[in-house]
Amino acid sequence: MNGTSKCRKHLQIMSRSGVSPMEKVQRLAANNAVTLFSVSSCCLCHVVKRLLISLGVGPVIYELDKENDGVEIQNALSRLTGQSQAVPAVFIGGMLIGGLEEVMAAHISGALVPKLKEAGALWL
Repeated sequence: MNGTSKCRKHLQIMSRSGVSPMEKVQRLAANNAVTLFSVSSCCLCHVVKRLLISLGVGPVIYELDKENDGVEIQNALSRLTGQSQAVPAVFIGGMLIGGLEEVMAAHISGALVPKLKEAGALWL
């Protein structure tokens, strides 16, 4: 089972458990060093994926357009961020970092790599 299938199965199991979309987001983010909520056709999401992978991070990626409850999760992310553009949404160590702008700002300022190391996403 590949990573995407594993994530999809995990989302579907949680959907049946009666957990609210906001709780689901928090649980999924808390279970991984780096969690990325994405939409497969989103160019901003693609940029964040490429950046994280180029740094040596293996983020857990939830492609919301491929999930049964993806719209509900996107709505929860919009409420959480206060922005209508819910994706990409990057969590490091269970904490919301933000979208592309926030991740790139952290990268440019030199703050991203230490956060990734602290969360256990990078070892060097």
